[in-house]
Amino acid sequence: MPRFEPFRALRYSSRLPLGDVCAPPYDVLSEHDRERLGLHHEVNIVHVDMPIGDEHDRYEVAASVLARWIHDGVMVRDDKPSFTLYRMEFIDALGRQRRTVGVLGALEVRDEGAGGVLPHERTTPKAKTDRLQLTRATRANLSPVWGLSLAEGLTDALSLPGEEVGRFTDETGVTHIVERIVDPERLAAISSLISAQPVVIADGHHRYAISRTYRDECRASGVLPESELTLTYVNELVSDQLSVQAIHRLYRAVNFSELKAHLEKSFDMAEGGSANPQVLTEIDRRDALALVDMNGNVTWMTPKPGRFDGVRDLDSARLEHALQGFEHDVAYQHGYHEVMHELNNERAAAAVFIKPVSVAEIQRTAHEGLLMPPKSTFFTPKLRTGLVLREIDA
Repeated sequence: MPRFEPFRALRYSSRLPLGDVCAPPYDVLSEHDRERLGLHHEVNIVHVDMPIGDEHDRYEVAASVLARWIHDGVMVRDDKPSFTLYRMEFIDALGRQRRTVGVLGALEVRDEGAGGVLPHERTTPKAKTDRLQLTRATRANLSPVWGLSLAEGLTDALSLPGEEVGRFTDETGVTHIVERIVDPERLAAISSLISAQPVVIADGHHRYAISRTYRDECRASGVLPESELTLTYVNELVSDQLSVQAIHRLYRAVNFSELKAHLEKSFDMAEGGSANPQVLTEIDRRDALALVDMNGNVTWMTPKPGRFDGVRDLDSARLEHALQGFEHDVAYQHGYHEVMHELNNERAAAAVFIKPVSVAEIQRTAHEGLLMPPKSTFFTPKLRTGLVLREIDA
């Protein structure tokens, strides 16, 4: 099973407004988002996590900015190893008030297939050079991997508060609460609990893979033993600690009529009028998928009896199975308005709205060692970057 250890966290100075200097993870930010956050505060984490410059210079820019912040006291290193409790309070997609808690620490970087740290879905090809070069230059873990622990009772173990070091409500209405734990007995108890069971990667598969590559480089050069671990947020794999949304499908480089005709082999089709935000509720009520063309016309797709025998009970798996042998280019997007924006701007010929994966199915996937199709789950709210950084050479 993987080690999970406290470390001397690098944090923003308490004199800075934490909500103004932290940011959503880099992989959900557009160039416009990055510019807005960078202008909002001169020491916002995007200046390090998403540095501006040419292909060769921007990583050194990030490293020099981080070094200057540490020197100037913008960021301060904890005196002792710590864990960081990270609580979020929010309204979920169904209008329910939710509270979640997890812990930020250093998770062991394990080889693929070695067990202990498990993927939950297949990953898509993605350029890793940017994050790897940023890690090499800064020698720091900037954005945490998100892990789900199979350890029963972890939520209860994290329920007692620590020393509050920051609290803010972001632009989406999510309240983020950050607390530090330094008590040796409590550190040992949390570490032991998480290290006793597998951790399933919920978000950050590529970040974890980059940590593995960087660890191997450090092993080869005989330096930086801290690379054996990586910054990870861990919470318990139970329904009341997770909010899971769907990642919908966008189909490009296809003819809509041909795509629809191919899908008709596997789904019963029914016309559904014009698209509106209620489509996300309606697909759940109908137990159907929603095919939408560039004009916003909806076609309900209900799986044909017997067509998906032996296929995982996931909309993503059914679509993947139905489109075998049909040449297409698929992209992924969460959120109704985000999907319709792509269609309205003719960046896709068609979209299919799918239902979220249940926590029970995620649990089954973890316990049985299975993998979902790529981009099956979208965990929310997204963890903020900048609450805690982990130096790899400290």
